[in-house]
Amino acid sequence: MTLSRPSAILLGLVSLLGGAHVKAEMKVEDGYELWLRYAPRTQKTSTARIASLVMQGESKTEQIALAELQRGLAGLQGADVPRSHAVGNGSLLVGTPNSSPLVAALGWGHELARLGPEGFAIRSLTLHGRRATVIASQSAVGCLYGSFHLLRLLATGQAVPKRGIAEKPRIRRRLLNHWDNLDGTIERGYAGQSLWRWDELPQKMDARIADYGRANASLGLNGAVLNNVNASPEILTGAYLAKVAALADVLRPYGIRVYLSANFAAPKALGDLATADPLDPAVAAWWKKKAQEIYDLIPDFGGYLVKANSEGQPGPFDYGRSHADGANMLADSLAPLGGVVIWRAFVYQAGVDYDRIKRAYLEIMPHDGEFRSNVFVQAKNGPLDFQVREPFHPLFGGLAKTKVAVELQITQEYFGHSTHLVYLGQLWHEFLTAETYAKGTGSKATGSTVAAAVDGTLFSHTDSLIAGVANTGSDRNWCGHPFAAANWYAFGRLAWNPLLDPDDLAREWVLQTWGSDPRVVETSLDLMKRSWPAFIDYDSPLGLAGVYEKDLHYAPDPGMVDARHEDWSASYFNRADAAGLGFDRTRKGSGAVDQYHAPLPDLFDDIDRCPEKFLLWFHHVPWDHRLKSGRTLWDELCLRYERGVREAAAMKAQWEGLKSRVDPERYRVVLEKLSQQAEDAKAWREKSLGYFRQFSGRPIPAASGAERP
Repeated sequence: MTLSRPSAILLGLVSLLGGAHVKAEMKVEDGYELWLRYAPRTQKTSTARIASLVMQGESKTEQIALAELQRGLAGLQGADVPRSHAVGNGSLLVGTPNSSPLVAALGWGHELARLGPEGFAIRSLTLHGRRATVIASQSAVGCLYGSFHLLRLLATGQAVPKRGIAEKPRIRRRLLNHWDNLDGTIERGYAGQSLWRWDELPQKMDARIADYGRANASLGLNGAVLNNVNASPEILTGAYLAKVAALADVLRPYGIRVYLSANFAAPKALGDLATADPLDPAVAAWWKKKAQEIYDLIPDFGGYLVKANSEGQPGPFDYGRSHADGANMLADSLAPLGGVVIWRAFVYQAGVDYDRIKRAYLEIMPHDGEFRSNVFVQAKNGPLDFQVREPFHPLFGGLAKTKVAVELQITQEYFGHSTHLVYLGQLWHEFLTAETYAKGTGSKATGSTVAAAVDGTLFSHTDSLIAGVANTGSDRNWCGHPFAAANWYAFGRLAWNPLLDPDDLAREWVLQTWGSDPRVVETSLDLMKRSWPAFIDYDSPLGLAGVYEKDLHYAPDPGMVDARHEDWSASYFNRADAAGLGFDRTRKGSGAVDQYHAPLPDLFDDIDRCPEKFLLWFHHVPWDHRLKSGRTLWDELCLRYERGVREAAAMKAQWEGLKSRVDPERYRVVLEKLSQQAEDAKAWREKSLGYFRQFSGRPIPAASGAERP
């Protein structure tokens, strides 16, 4: 901030006369800039300054890259960086061999070809006797990704390594799934209304859409499913396709292709046909005609996401057909045009098996190898429903002949919505690095991780897909909670490379979002690192799942019974009774353990060897069973709930220590959220232990600190 002359004089007088400390007013921030603030670093770095920008390409994407570099460098270096037509000392040269003769002259063609159309190379070198930095790619979008990567390095105080940088995405399709409805609401959205403003399109385009594209491009995300998986057939009408095309035009220069959730019964629902039977030739013809209509408007359309025969949605089962029949009919309509079908594996028919978590595997696995080559079967990370902690879905490592995609949830449906601070990078890392044992022998098998199943390398698939259910909305700060943007950020970075360390990603995000003040950085990182374990403790410890209140899914309500669906009831999952707690999925119970590859079934089946983080997921455990700590299940349960409450209170206290170091508005919002989180933790502990105590019949240990219900 630049002080006016009177203000500067007053500041000097105060200092001289009283020695009083007067802190310069902090910049007013509301979180809109996310991790792209480009604020000058307060800590010194050894990174070389960039003196000029040399870009010869004139495509929309290259112009976006140029504008981003000018914006970012001006903020980070404190001065504008001019565009130049010649390379000088300190220049940054950006381009492709096709758009820039200067880049073409470098002779990097073979290397760039290996990196592919989205990859990029960054090097510091000497050109014609002048020190310069080069960002090069086969494509304009690769140059854009490389530009954002360089700005991220500068914003976090890192230099380009002497050996240079060569990056390409490990996963080809990196999507955000938006559960946005056509009326502007967002299912499981906690940050306001839909960004799309359907009622104004296509005549009026909100300028915020370009900022959304910019934020995603900074992470390398390249696709967006625009509408809710509980899809309205109306999205496929001509009027709405024109709106979708307008959005696609804005997002395209940022490297983002649009996809749509399709209602399987659309031919019938829109009144064109009397059936939606996938084996009816008229139905197949309807979808082929619709696909051509879409591609005429949107030449780079990505494809359909389909929720079928799940939670009341129509699907092929309505006509006695299989999942493969339904997916393949749609896939055939898109294949000549380059589109894909993403067929969700979130399905559960009560008649398949009484244990809900087994049903997707039982429904999908018999058809492995029957799906078309442009079909992805998309499974959630766990076999239930985005719970606080689940074992990985057995379809990862199970499906060998079918491309399997993963669906993660960025929006915090079961994690305290946009009120609780919960960093999900650790959860996703645990999932992605889990060993499936799909190849190899027993415990010596390595390399068959979930990440390898998702990126296609496990079974040699050439296409791959990862999706995250978005947490964005019309709130000024995008995600409702200033720290919730960290999950959008971490998802995007893991989509590019699922092997990145979540702690490193947290540090990147903090430095770019909150600045480089060491105390702010370390406190924020500590909050994020502690948040997921703390939430597990005060919400669902030891593998509990499905404990939430009806419909809202905010607070635990382990006694909730839902008359609509037995397996929507919390009591269905925790199975609390006088004998113990937890769902028996051993070979003596539902047998769900045997959906995994050896040695996992034997490990999960043994109550003494089963990882305690999944103990109540796989076992109905007696209240007096001794855990590794030596405590009984009941005593351990009480201790963990109390530990979570204390952690939530400590997180609030930590943040309060940053009052003078963080801009007032964002400080206030986070403090209010953490205060509510601390109160919720206490209430959730009391409700959960109060319910379970009815069955355990045991007193709450004094050491736990919990009040007697």
